Amino acid sequence: MVSAFPLTLFSPVLLLLVSAIALSRPGIGPGGFPKWSEMVAFAALLLSAGGLVQFWLFGPNRIELLNGGMLLAMRADLVSITMAILVSFIGWVVMRYSRTYLDGEDQEGSFHGLMLSTLACVLVLVQAASMAMLLIASVAVGLTLKRLLLFYRHRPQAQRASIKFALVWHGGDLALLVSAIVFAIAFGTGDIAALADTATATGLGVIGNLGVAFLVLAAILKTAAFPLHGWLTEVMEAPTPVSALLHAGIINSGGVILITAAGLVQASPGSMAALVMIGGLTALFGAMVMLTQSAIKTSLAWSTISQMGFMLLQCGLGLWALALLHIVAHSLYKAHAFLSSGGAVSAVAALRRPGPVAVPSLAAVLRSFALALVLYGLIATTFTLFIGPKTAQALALGAILIFGVAYLVAQGLADLAPAELTRRTVAASAAAAIAYFSFQAAAHLAWGGALPKAPIPGPLEWALIVLAVLSFGIVAFAQALFPLWAHHPATAGLRVHLANGLYLNALLDRAIGGFQTTATKGNLGERHV
Repeated sequence: MVSAFPLTLFSPVLLLLVSAIALSRPGIGPGGFPKWSEMVAFAALLLSAGGLVQFWLFGPNRIELLNGGMLLAMRADLVSITMAILVSFIGWVVMRYSRTYLDGEDQEGSFHGLMLSTLACVLVLVQAASMAMLLIASVAVGLTLKRLLLFYRHRPQAQRASIKFALVWHGGDLALLVSAIVFAIAFGTGDIAALADTATATGLGVIGNLGVAFLVLAAILKTAAFPLHGWLTEVMEAPTPVSALLHAGIINSGGVILITAAGLVQASPGSMAALVMIGGLTALFGAMVMLTQSAIKTSLAWSTISQMGFMLLQCGLGLWALALLHIVAHSLYKAHAFLSSGGAVSAVAALRRPGPVAVPSLAAVLRSFALALVLYGLIATTFTLFIGPKTAQALALGAILIFGVAYLVAQGLADLAPAELTRRTVAASAAAAIAYFSFQAAAHLAWGGALPKAPIPGPLEWALIVLAVLSFGIVAFAQALFPLWAHHPATAGLRVHLANGLYLNALLDRAIGGFQTTATKGNLGERHV
């Protein structure tokens, strides 16, 4: 029967076969394998797209091997197929870019083989349906990515970054292993869907909540969340295609784990609260540090940290469909941003940078936030009347997003601002609110039926919602007032501290022996990226 075996599961098998051949020819210009690498990545994309057609015709599917805690299962449902198409598309684009970027490198063949292997492991991860399969795929991704980070292994910075990555990533693997063992002991199975059904029907209990806590810890570690985020800012010694695949695909692994086990995670209020707090803190911290960076790729790395924090916040609020949409949008944007980063400097230099048109006063900032929130409330009411009621979590997230637009509105309401600027900034605020609710509706329509609904807020959830909105609101308010206190002496010192990430990365440096690295003989290329 056509539906007997999901087409999406053929993709990693095909990639691994060609990867093995490429790794056997590791030198410069390994025959036609760079072209074959691109072609097989495109074939994986076609198989993933075929899996979507197969789903529409025959419904969801899965394959299983073994049972109990050792169950190895993979699934082909709408969520996993969406992520498989995303990973395959980004993988094809990156492999196409790599054909010319790595042309002539000493280890060109090894690079293509490792990239295909990593891509195959990520495809397994996004389609995993059991704890054991998640663990195997996650470990494999970490092992292959570490070798890619060491492509220029003679560089001390690359050595240090790979060590940090391995410590944090495989620390997440250890947490995932503990979670799998706890679930196997408590419930006798590693089937994620069965675990979610059990948690919904009978509750998790103390041991089950412990298992979810370790699962969430694994996800947090794999998304470079605060405070173990430093490794993501130091992986720039790897070739640009590796950075693109890492920031556009692999870094989403924590979100993939959470969305895969959404029903299980949502059954643990404590774990959901941890995601809100850590995710919100990471988003704010990453955004503030990003604004102080001068290097293009370092700024993109801090942007990724902030975006991953925001994605964890969405998961903690129970907005699973929006979190999946966030992963899709962020992946596409970051792949383009890294692969086009070479021309970013000249593009920025060509821009006219007149600075703020007008410096808003405190009164103008207060009016801007009030106006932005009023517009947001009117648009939210309109969507509620025509589409349906919104959850408290969705409304809170929208308010957080609209705070970012209030900064623009503040400039438009400044005393010296021209009328045209005022009209444009108000229109931007309204457009942001309309876009948010439109995308939310689209995400719910696409994946809402396959993911849990946001929980009804209790006292803990309401406290976290208020805390999140106030935190983002205060930071946005301070940013809007920045032109008024930018010249204060304390500002220069704060900027220096933020530019260095408040020196938190130094703690991890000390844990792995400071900045000392052992020089490695051999040269795997001299191109600086």
